[in-house]
Amino acid sequence: MVKSLSGIVDIGSKPKVKREAIASGRISLSRQSLEAVRKGESPKGDVREASSIAVIQAVKETSRTLPHCHPIPIEGCSVDWEIEEDGLRCTVSVSTHWSTGVEMEALSGVSTGLLCAWDMLKPIEKDQHGQYPDVRIEDIRVIRKKKSDPQD
Repeated sequence: MVKSLSGIVDIGSKPKVKREAIASGRISLSRQSLEAVRKGESPKGDVREASSIAVIQAVKETSRTLPHCHPIPIEGCSVDWEIEEDGLRCTVSVSTHWSTGVEMEALSGVSTGLLCAWDMLKPIEKDQHGQYPDVRIEDIRVIRKKKSDPQD
């Protein structure tokens, strides 16, 4: 029998220190979609603007969607979008002074931001069968995680 773990890890004895995380990911897109992103003129509006709002919401709500994450007081969140040759890259930085890290918040933000971009670009990316053969979300990862020394 496999033992099932439940509950949330007790972090009550851990010191509250400055913590930061940066995560990144990308979505592969057609040139037509990239041009719509560049101009801020997708059929559903400005992709980077709407997707940045989605990132911030996801960062703030991470503990509601990932059951073992603690609610964390987010002190800072920044979103950067970079149009690449064949895709759109989202990079999210999150910071707090707390007892646990914010890498899951940064990852949740990136994932949600890319999903929002895909949703907004569906009318452009669909093929004649209503499928998305060339669109993919990939390379979602933590770029950096940093924790300050409690004596700082």
